[in-house]
Amino acid sequence: MRNASMHQLKIAAILMCAISGAATSSAWAQQAAAPAPAKPAAAPVKGFTPPASSKGQTIDSIAVVVNDDVITRNEVAARIKAVEQRMKAQNVPLPDPADLRRQLLERMIVERAQMQLAKEMGVRVDDQTLDRAIGRIAEQQKMTIQDLRNQMEKEGTPFAAFREEIRDEIIMQRLREHEVDAKIQISDSEVDNFLEAEKAAANEQVELNLSQILVRIPENSSPEQIAARRARAEEVSRQLRTGADFAKMAATYSDASDALNGGEIGWRNSDRLPPLFTEQLLKLKAGQITPIIKSNTGFHILKVVDRRTAAQAQAVDAVQQTHARHILLKVTPTMSAAEAKRKLLELKERLDNKAAKFEDLARLFSNDGSASKGGDLGWLYPGDTVPEFEAAMNGLKPGQVSDPIETSFGFHLIEVLERKSDDVSKEKQRNAARNALRERKLEEATESWAREVRDRAYVEFRPDDQ
Repeated sequence: MRNASMHQLKIAAILMCAISGAATSSAWAQQAAAPAPAKPAAAPVKGFTPPASSKGQTIDSIAVVVNDDVITRNEVAARIKAVEQRMKAQNVPLPDPADLRRQLLERMIVERAQMQLAKEMGVRVDDQTLDRAIGRIAEQQKMTIQDLRNQMEKEGTPFAAFREEIRDEIIMQRLREHEVDAKIQISDSEVDNFLEAEKAAANEQVELNLSQILVRIPENSSPEQIAARRARAEEVSRQLRTGADFAKMAATYSDASDALNGGEIGWRNSDRLPPLFTEQLLKLKAGQITPIIKSNTGFHILKVVDRRTAAQAQAVDAVQQTHARHILLKVTPTMSAAEAKRKLLELKERLDNKAAKFEDLARLFSNDGSASKGGDLGWLYPGDTVPEFEAAMNGLKPGQVSDPIETSFGFHLIEVLERKSDDVSKEKQRNAARNALRERKLEEATESWAREVRDRAYVEFRPDDQ
């Protein structure tokens, strides 16, 4: 935890920007009242209008101090307004105003702590990357960027604010990829056990549409704190049993990131859920709710919104496989998107002129784990790569090298070596099992990481009169 005394010095400077006119300070008033030698009248500072009265008026104030930054009351009010509008549009019952404010304030604290960590680690998103991301959003919505701008402003969201929200989301995605995704490891033995369990399972798999309420247990909690969190979960469970609306209770009490979406998780295959949950969930019918389930994260209450049976696996038709390799340049604080694209164009020119071999350039320049293998990705099935990569790869003939292609990982040069048609192989099954295990671990790892970042942060709540 950071030293609180250092915060007071930094927060004082920020507070000067959050409060209008130092005339609201009694110390300033006393200074103004003290006799002073006459001086020539100074020209007013450009852009500053003196307060109309000696009392002044507070235009904003600090709600919470988070490490070396603050969350102001105006920021909280704006977030509450936006969330209320979205919940009403989605027909999610609104919790009590005090509960909504508490939920949002906690989320803002977590977001601010994570953004500070991203800044410390040098995670940035330049305007060119942001423009391309917004362009893709508009394209997905079948709009022009101007149409998207008009839509945002019609809904009451300034386009500049929307841009910065997207920038923050990209920064957070990159931070999570570095801090969580890259650290998840799946062993061969885990894959073997997964496949054995699948084989032994019934031919028909159950899919569940779930919602959840999570009462989080802070890290290093005392027995008394854990008991208090359990009591909170038991009160939620009691209200649900007496007919309380699950979505409203989630928005009011849940500490999970999906709380303000009514706790909605969505459809999940039963074999991709933690066994701790599956044991209880498979006993339930649509509309039923589990007892309280304790995990390392906290106390969970899950609702089976709906359930369905997946048809027995059908014989898979032959699919086209592509043997490809690539050179990846990631966008980093020292390598902008423009620089990465320019460098790949230089490498492609060398390849086109037969001045270098693809595998040699991959070993020298690629930022991917395949670099040591000359960029070789092996045989790829449809869906094995991100859509942008797959679309570019599918447009190439064997022996052809692509222009620089942008994906969420960075910029790629892709070369197709050969193609073939084949049935789903054992390796394909193992890859699917590995992905299922990774998805299972990822949600819990992300929740745990977010909790650690929050617990490490210095947080100071300011009373309303400050």
